Amino acid sequence: MPLLIRVLIVDDSAFARKVVREILSTSSLIEVVGAARDGEEALEMTAALKPDVVVCDLQMPKLGGVGFVRSQMKLRPLPILILSAAAGEAEEVINALAAGAVDVVKKPSALATDDLRAVRDELIEKIKAVANAPSENLTREVLPATLSPAEKGPAHSPRFRMVVLGISTGGPQALRHLMPLLPRDLPVPMAIVLHMPVGYTALYAEKLNELCELEIKEAEEGDVLRAGRVLLARAGRHLAFRQNAAGTVVAHLPLHPLEKIHRPSVDVLFRSAADIFQEGVLAIVMTGMGDDGKEGAGWVKAQGGTVLTEAEKSCVIYGMPRSVAEAGLSDAAILLDNMAHAITSRL
Repeated sequence: MPLLIRVLIVDDSAFARKVVREILSTSSLIEVVGAARDGEEALEMTAALKPDVVVCDLQMPKLGGVGFVRSQMKLRPLPILILSAAAGEAEEVINALAAGAVDVVKKPSALATDDLRAVRDELIEKIKAVANAPSENLTREVLPATLSPAEKGPAHSPRFRMVVLGISTGGPQALRHLMPLLPRDLPVPMAIVLHMPVGYTALYAEKLNELCELEIKEAEEGDVLRAGRVLLARAGRHLAFRQNAAGTVVAHLPLHPLEKIHRPSVDVLFRSAADIFQEGVLAIVMTGMGDDGKEGAGWVKAQGGTVLTEAEKSCVIYGMPRSVAEAGLSDAAILLDNMAHAITSRL
């Protein structure tokens, strides 16, 4: 991470620029090097100021947030965090993430609200986390999967009954790269926790489904787990499983446990899968901040399941996978380009 993280703010609202600048000024590690009023001005300023991170609004005159992200990623990929007011912006947020933005943060509405501290902490932590993200991992094309011999894990019999995957910062792009490479006839169900603010997961699942042969949908209470179906956890609810009266395993969307930092939590998903499918769980932890998934990986391993982590080289943020690997819970570290093959070969 740079000694001082240089940040450019992009927002057409003078008030919003002031609020974000004041938020960032509370961190001794961040220097705001400029503030642009629209995407066109931002492109000029990124070329002149060479910021480490850009914090960008969506709705702007001349060139909006999505257009800016697309243009900037072609010129010089760098970490862009989207500030979104949520209401009515879901499609633009998803398009910005697809274009290469690394994450989305709820836009602060005022300086004196109770929510401001949480927004401040989240924004500063994400800026610090993405500041040293490798530029080559910020843009992804869908490529044929290849598994190098050096990355092969131990041989497994086809005993898996469920694939569960946890992912966070950098995840929307990584999943767009990974999921289209998985076949329609995937022989087991799959469930994903992606850390994303409330209001975006349904549309993200819909857009991802359009790219894939698999059926991908936002999880709903009672959704039946079946081969070839992928359930994406709904933001604001955990994703767990239960058996109904007929003995069929279905999705359950509880609010508890409330103490988890994230809802949905990767830990909750992994533990529930391990409780039901025991040694039949293949768990995957990919790019993201923090250690959500480490505790859950421990449950998977305790039941005899297998845990794969994304290799550091392909991660935008090597936080979640690192926590699992350093705890000795990873059976193999797999590059993103090879993850689809790693999954299908084990199934």
